[in-house]
Amino acid sequence: MKRQHKSNRAVLVLECPWELDNDDSNRSSVLPFVEGIAKYAGDTEVYHANFYDKSSFKKALAYLCKCRFESTVVYIAAHGYKKKIAGIDIFDLLLEIGKYSKSSNITGIMLGSCFVGKETTSIQVCIEGTNIKWCAGYASSCEWLTGTMIDCSIMAALLELDDEDFGDRDNVIGELASALSPFSKTFVIGDDYKGASVTLEDSIQFVVQATGQGNRARTVTEDVLDAYEFFQEYESA
Repeated sequence: MKRQHKSNRAVLVLECPWELDNDDSNRSSVLPFVEGIAKYAGDTEVYHANFYDKSSFKKALAYLCKCRFESTVVYIAAHGYKKKIAGIDIFDLLLEIGKYSKSSNITGIMLGSCFVGKETTSIQVCIEGTNIKWCAGYASSCEWLTGTMIDCSIMAALLELDDEDFGDRDNVIGELASALSPFSKTFVIGDDYKGASVTLEDSIQFVVQATGQGNRARTVTEDVLDAYEFFQEYESA
């Protein structure tokens, strides 16, 4: 009988084929990048499944949520536009993840999709009362490779936190700022709906729900960007 190896952390990658160009027949994937941060961090498993519509997303999520870890991050990697990821309303996707948040100990959601991070009100509503402590995304379009690297930096940092760490909102904000600090906030990461350039600081969005009774989910983007400045000063000192 095969002996079961058990890690304490996991990243569940739900990805829709990107088709970044005419020859991209399921060639592009965030999976190698996520596997890289998992190897770097150690004690972290990576599970991956493709989805194509709402039905296949629900099946893929249920399949990936069979195991329970001390900390699990769900990474949705797919094209986004307005309020939808791969044509699925973000509200429906977040509610579905919320159903598994306690049984699978899901602590965070990384939205690797264009525009949907703009829906911070929906994110707050959907994670309220769940086990989910944080969610990050982009309010504009997002350059694929740069966005993937930022996503990985955020996930790597937040996977290091435990239940006690999540009880302090400022601590979570600090970790998010630290993860963002290697990247220039004035870098033009994409465009808005009208085609105007958008910088990272105007695109990236963060919602945090600290552990503990009375702590509600709220948007903390400005707080993260304020803390980001500390890391820039520290690094240059």
